[in-house]
Amino acid sequence: MGQKVNPRGFRLGPLFTWSSRWFADKKRYKHLLLEDVKLRKALDKKLQHAGLSRIEIDRSINRIDITVYVVRPGIVIGRGGTGLEELKKFITQFLQPSEKKTALKIELKVEPVKEPNLDAAVVAHNITEQLAKRMPHKRIVNQTLERVMNAGAKGVKIMLSGRIAGAEISRREKYQRGSVPLSTIREEVDFAQKPSLTKSGYIGVKVWISKGEREI
Repeated sequence: MGQKVNPRGFRLGPLFTWSSRWFADKKRYKHLLLEDVKLRKALDKKLQHAGLSRIEIDRSINRIDITVYVVRPGIVIGRGGTGLEELKKFITQFLQPSEKKTALKIELKVEPVKEPNLDAAVVAHNITEQLAKRMPHKRIVNQTLERVMNAGAKGVKIMLSGRIAGAEISRREKYQRGSVPLSTIREEVDFAQKPSLTKSGYIGVKVWISKGEREI
């Protein structure tokens, strides 16, 4: 039986909340949704060096609140807040073409990630970077599994797919420590998938991190 449901999407409501929170009519909905997707891609590319985990977007009538969760907030904020001002200017220029008629007030917050080794997006990004540097994949995965379990995870699963180690035929490899129950809704499972662009081609990286049960 295939497990094709996104673990975060499966738990939306009881455990997790939506990363974009706003309401729009039929005419504006598709434009705002596409704008959110493009903004996330642009910020993901710009803030990857700071260890970006996730982006939350809250919209009201004339205001948009953007919260960025990163491992190294000092890099984003910059000396005396200069980096934060530059990022705010970048977001304003990015959103301006679609918001010509109304003046949009942008509020930007930078929040630190408390435990990077328990954040699936950060862990997946670290693996993709090391794979791109042509490090041995088994060593990368085993060290990652060890770090995540030492950080207090109940279980962790990592899956690599593609031309692993430059092989002629693509394959899929799974590695797991502890238990990762995907069908239990009250089990807090963080999930992320990222591609690693190696010289042989793309290697897909998927990470599941189980943090134990939470009260619903």
